[in-house]
Amino acid sequence: MAYPYWNPDFRKMYPGTNKEVLDVLKISERKMRYQEYDLKTEKFIVDSENNKVIVIPSREDSYERLLGIGVQFEEKAPGVEEQMLRRMEAEQLHKALSLLSADEQYLVQEIYFHGRAERDLAKELGYSQNAVNKRKKRILDKLRRLMENL
Repeated sequence: MAYPYWNPDFRKMYPGTNKEVLDVLKISERKMRYQEYDLKTEKFIVDSENNKVIVIPSREDSYERLLGIGVQFEEKAPGVEEQMLRRMEAEQLHKALSLLSADEQYLVQEIYFHGRAERDLAKELGYSQNAVNKRKKRILDKLRRLMENL
């Protein structure tokens, strides 16, 4: 890790290394120091003639500092309209699910609500996995049509 005022002596650290490699090490150390320290700290310039201190903010801000100066952030939560649309879609989906047969409801509940794999359901029901997949697709198409008509 680079420290703000520490300049490593690469000649002592790596004796016998040629000058080009040492120059590259110095440059990379300075770049690391710039990235880890210089960008993240504020700079102060003292103007003794006018008795002023000028603060140059860091290029990298913290959340706490931005809140302290009153910056407002956009809320990530869904808006009221989106919440209502989701609620209405959920109600519509539950109505459509209630119109399915018991076998179709069982398949949908096991796959989508309980997270079971088609392969497991196929073994339980005595079908092939491919048959369960096709049946699931037919049920989803039926649900889509039912939701459009509700």
